[in-house]
Amino acid sequence: MNQTLLHYIYDPLCGWCYGAAPLVKAARDLLPVQAHAGGMMSDARRQPVTAALRAFVLPHDRRIAQLTGQPFGPAYADGLLRDTTAVFDSEPPIAAVLAADAIAGRGLDLLARLQRAHYVEGGRIADTDVLVDMAVDIGLAQQAFVQALEQARGAPVQAHIHATRELMARIGAQGFPTLTLERDDGSWQPVDVARFFGRPQDFAAHLRDLAPGAAPAELPAPACNIDGCNP
Repeated sequence: MNQTLLHYIYDPLCGWCYGAAPLVKAARDLLPVQAHAGGMMSDARRQPVTAALRAFVLPHDRRIAQLTGQPFGPAYADGLLRDTTAVFDSEPPIAAVLAADAIAGRGLDLLARLQRAHYVEGGRIADTDVLVDMAVDIGLAQQAFVQALEQARGAPVQAHIHATRELMARIGAQGFPTLTLERDDGSWQPVDVARFFGRPQDFAAHLRDLAPGAAPAELPAPACNIDGCNP
């Protein structure tokens, strides 16, 4: 599988992407994974935490926990989701992932840490100080990360999101998470995610079994789309 690239289309504020984190980790043990962030809650879609937002996301979070086994901490459910000064904005954590990739090739490591910070620890991952703390927590040099983060903000991260949405349109992806294999012959094959939630070892076995000439499957129904997450 060393000539096959797995493309991972995600958003840092997509609960189902958090649910898929163990699957992505298992995949990274087998083959290179390239991340593409879609900006689900960026620009006009960014929003402050409100009682309505909390009421909307909590049922989805319970479903994600049930199907995937991923933990959701009280600091998130009863802390962050009650903090009306917090803003959910995908763009800053996406910029942080790009920065971690730029300086150390560790964007997916930082993404996993940011997901845990958000969903377990109740961290405000749109805040620069949290992004820096999490980067340092995974072993990145603070000064180098801060510089790379500043360079990733604005036009670069917006261009990345735009390119991701173009990729999604090209391959017919409707939302997050989407995983698709690109082989060295130029063919693309969607990879089912939903039926492997909570079973990373089975997912790894599924990836091993995918033959280079396998017929493409239909793209699985997305768990999150550009406008948000569905149960």
